Amino acid sequence: MRIGELSERTGTPRRLLRYYEEQGLIVADRAPNGYRDYDASTVDRVLQVRGLLDAGLPTRIIKQILPCLDKPRAIHFPDATPEMLATLERERDRMAQRVECLTRNRDAIEEYLAAVRAKRAEGGRRGEGERRGEGGRRGEGRKQPA
Repeated sequence: MRIGELSERTGTPRRLLRYYEEQGLIVADRAPNGYRDYDASTVDRVLQVRGLLDAGLPTRIIKQILPCLDKPRAIHFPDATPEMLATLERERDRMAQRVECLTRNRDAIEEYLAAVRAKRAEGGRRGEGERRGEGGRRGEGRKQPA
């Protein structure tokens, strides 16, 4: 696929895709006319790179851990420094905290939605009775003595 299609499918600007290629994060073949030609698997790779960047990892670390994300996993780190490992451990811990926070927020939203739906369902039943003159606020819907 050409760079425009990859950009559309991943929501990533073309300029950023070219940068990922310069950094060795993605690879493109070249057509005879010089256009980049990306494999369909590059869509997943770009999404992985973006997720790791969003998590705070620098591109130099991402480049080193990308082989771990391939299947089958081919793990080989000839240049894994103690600093890189410490950075990865910090980022892993930070991601775990974010996951916990997101999970709490998701659960809170789900509880809110359930409460709103229950209240609406209850209100809908009550609303039907009010329209038939069976309830509502004081005096509303009731026949007043003549």
